[in-house]
Amino acid sequence: MLENHGKEFATLTSPALDRLKDIVGPKGFITDPVEIEPYLVEERGLFHGETPLVLRPSSTEEVAAIVKTCAEARLPVVPQGGNTGLCGGGVPWEGDGAILVSLTRMNRVRAVDPLNYTLTVEAGCILTDVQKAAAEADRLFPLSLGSEGACRIGGNLSTNAGGIQVLRYGNARDLVLGLEVVLPDGQVWDGLRGLRKDNTGYDLKHLFIGAEGTLGIITAATVKLFPRPKEIETAFVGVAKVEDAMELFAQARKASGDQLTAFELIPRIGLEFAMKHGNGVIDPLGSKQPWYALIEVSSSQPESGLRDTLEGFLASALEKGLIADATISTNSSQAKALWLIRETVVEAQKREGGSIKHDVAVPVSRVAEFIDRAMKAVTDRLPGIRPVPFGHAGDGNIHFNLSQPLGYDKATYIARWQEFNDIVHAIVAELGGSISAEHGVGRLKRDELLHFKSTLELQLMKKIKKAIDPFDIMNPGKVISPSIPD
Repeated sequence: MLENHGKEFATLTSPALDRLKDIVGPKGFITDPVEIEPYLVEERGLFHGETPLVLRPSSTEEVAAIVKTCAEARLPVVPQGGNTGLCGGGVPWEGDGAILVSLTRMNRVRAVDPLNYTLTVEAGCILTDVQKAAAEADRLFPLSLGSEGACRIGGNLSTNAGGIQVLRYGNARDLVLGLEVVLPDGQVWDGLRGLRKDNTGYDLKHLFIGAEGTLGIITAATVKLFPRPKEIETAFVGVAKVEDAMELFAQARKASGDQLTAFELIPRIGLEFAMKHGNGVIDPLGSKQPWYALIEVSSSQPESGLRDTLEGFLASALEKGLIADATISTNSSQAKALWLIRETVVEAQKREGGSIKHDVAVPVSRVAEFIDRAMKAVTDRLPGIRPVPFGHAGDGNIHFNLSQPLGYDKATYIARWQEFNDIVHAIVAELGGSISAEHGVGRLKRDELLHFKSTLELQLMKKIKKAIDPFDIMNPGKVISPSIPD
């Protein structure tokens, strides 16, 4: 038997290996260690997994046969989409002989229903392809995030991804009407319904959204569509402090008639990183400001007057001293240039040495308090540390990343990851927040949950896992810690 993270699993035998290969055929499996390697390293390089076999099924039937075979042999199964996750949820544990099931070949659009405003897609569809399928029907699928050219919709749903338009349209959970899921025994639950109302008991789809493959493998989804925006206005605004940015957010929401699509917070250091390391990133304002807000409003009606509304709102804010400077894009190229700043902040941090990450959320009314307190706390602990708090402030989600001090040894700094997690997460908990806003739990935050969720919540999660997956073969050791008491 193989043992890891408190579990025992069967050894992968040649007959089992042959059966799994036969299910997917010669084009559907990978055994070459060199070809397997990209599946085993997650985005940040924090985890490096192991697997003897990568399976790439092309249909739900093949996924079901794989899981049934693994269930009978008590072999662990790790589902994976685009492998763009940031918490190690799609990376197998080392030494437990897990079979990695990649959904990338299951990338078909099954149905488009413009009248019902729904789209049914397979789990391996790249997010940009889902967006394009909606656009071809003159509809909008609003889930949008930095990795949308590589991430897969199944992974987005399994981690309950957020992105830049949560403020108006909600998280991935809010965009799903139905799912198709392969359960841990190989049965297929067909819940692909396009109903807005279905009050017939437990809403089972929500068990699998955000479960990171620990309860089953999402193979297809019916998602909500929306009217396609015909007018979009984008502004970049400079403010003196975070409190002003959050007051600006409240006023922008009111002034736009709740047509506010995105409200992103960017610190001066983030803009400087982006200009230093990004291609074509420039400071869009004439004066340096401590903080910036990237604001987007949109309407499905052409010539809706949004620009006049935005100009009037910003003029009033300037007159009141709430903002120091602002610019509004006049065309799509200028809007893209403003969004490029936000997108480049993420990549630029990699060029500044070690970065300790936090993906947290607090009530919107306490965002400013969180940032002020957390910046002071980490700076007191390590003078010279460079906080880069940025992100979706309009929905309370802040990526509170900490770049290493200049001249500090990177390895020594990264070794203090848990130390700074403890500082930041303690403040988040005091403010009634969450230590994972949109990146999930995976391996990275599994044991952190023990400190920030109640024992009852953890026990309920463990009971659900045991009821649906009694042999713990589905992505074992992720999300649910073995230290949770019975």
